[in-house]
Amino acid sequence: MKIALFTNEFPPNIYGGAGVHIDFLSQELAKLGQVEVRCFGDQNVDTDSMHVRGINSSLTKMVDDANPHIKMFHNMSRNVELSQATPEADVIHCHTWYTHLAGIMTRELLQSPLILTTHSLETHRPWKVEQLGNGYFLSRWIENSAYNTADGIIAVSQQMKEDVIEAYGVNPEKVTVIHNGIEPEFYQPTFDNELLLELGINPNIPFVLFVGRITRQKGISQLISAAKYFNKNCQIVLCAGAPDTKEIAEETEALIADLKKDRDGVILISEMLPREKIKVLYSHARVFACPSLYEPFGIINLEAMACETPVVGSHVGGIPEIIVEGESGYLIPLESVSRTDFNPAYPEAFQKAFAAKINILLEDEALATQMGKAGRERVLKNFSWESIAKTTYDYYQKVIDGFVKEKA
Repeated sequence: MKIALFTNEFPPNIYGGAGVHIDFLSQELAKLGQVEVRCFGDQNVDTDSMHVRGINSSLTKMVDDANPHIKMFHNMSRNVELSQATPEADVIHCHTWYTHLAGIMTRELLQSPLILTTHSLETHRPWKVEQLGNGYFLSRWIENSAYNTADGIIAVSQQMKEDVIEAYGVNPEKVTVIHNGIEPEFYQPTFDNELLLELGINPNIPFVLFVGRITRQKGISQLISAAKYFNKNCQIVLCAGAPDTKEIAEETEALIADLKKDRDGVILISEMLPREKIKVLYSHARVFACPSLYEPFGIINLEAMACETPVVGSHVGGIPEIIVEGESGYLIPLESVSRTDFNPAYPEAFQKAFAAKINILLEDEALATQMGKAGRERVLKNFSWESIAKTTYDYYQKVIDGFVKEKA
């Protein structure tokens, strides 16, 4: 089987969970078939069973990055190039709206089935208008068109399946749930005090860890607000990079500056560290914090759990399908917050509830250790990339068979 994978993110250009997903999935699929990756960038890699080609926008004269519309035109230009660079495929598999236009065009050109993986939905992230301007409405149109064209849809959680059916009116029989996965041989307890010291972290004081982009949906501003209720005997490590906009970056910096006036041990790492270093931070952390407003799955929680670190997360999206309440961490309800708000603010009650669970684990190291071990056991049992790739490959064949039968 020749599998065309279309993606914005691919190594070394990874900044979010979708990129991590496609990285590991492609490696496992390459053991089962011929994988043709088309991505944004300048990658050019060949192995026996995987060819990777990065695509840059051909609109070289359009360089006004201050105009968000230009970003959309560059994206659409890349989509044309992605499609042109895919002369054959038995199945086309797109990841995120960034490549959906290429998927639609390639489906028609090759008369091969189109599959989408639902990592998130544009219609549930209205704050992205800050990043894309009116291009946001174009991204929603592209996404809507793709979901109503696709021959198969993979949702990364049961909640995402319900969301995509509700948002775009797709046939429920067209949507299957295949969870994200983890590489447990890589993400396992790994310790390095020297790295902590290099990053300004005291190895002898417990710390709460956040890893994620500086964006509305990841809830970093709400974590900073909740941190004023954390016990004083801890550090707060914010590994946060890739801000959506300059304004969000400045807003976050101001919140951190205010927090530092109230307490010591607030450490900002303003870059997305390589995963070799991230797993060390996961392993040393007393607790991992995931205060997301919108989280279709939450692969970072799997990474932390695989490193035997308990997680306190929002009860949203796919997170409750990962964390077992009271066993591998805690879930904090978020029903009163609208995910359609352009500038979401969590109620103070959420911040206090979030901090209360964080403090339980800060105060009870034995409990944190017990939950951490339970979390890794859960990851090993349920979230292997090898089994996920096999399930995905079998789903490809099912969709191809249905597509061929329909065309006959």
